[in-house]
Amino acid sequence: MIRPMKREDKEAVLGMMRDFYSSPAVLSNGSDEIFSADIETCVNGSPYLEGYVFENEGAVSGYAMVAKSFSAEFGKPCIWIEDLYILPNHRRKGLGKEFFALIFKKYEGCVFRLEVEEENVGAFNLYKRCGFEILPYTEMKYEL
Repeated sequence: MIRPMKREDKEAVLGMMRDFYSSPAVLSNGSDEIFSADIETCVNGSPYLEGYVFENEGAVSGYAMVAKSFSAEFGKPCIWIEDLYILPNHRRKGLGKEFFALIFKKYEGCVFRLEVEEENVGAFNLYKRCGFEILPYTEMKYEL
């Protein structure tokens, strides 16, 4: 089951975010301050960020965060898959595919984007199976 993130999911999601952001799947390490702010944004009804929790056999087994924007490049709303993490013992059970089916249906007509490290073979292959294509350019950022 995939459902919206709730305030009572904070500790479980926080633990998964720590694992995810300390893994080779992510280039930045993040911090508990950032993770807590992300979770609070998800559970407070933000128009920009949504959080989802995956439950499998009654246990929290993963989470995802989705950010909303507009892509001038593609001329339509853009849905960024910011985080997608499934606990190791719950992987390969179809949860990732189920999440994408839900998001694609909910945001039909949008362009979907995400970032992935090629070394994260399982995620990379899932995204390709779900129809994602590699974009041939480098993303840059600036922060104050």
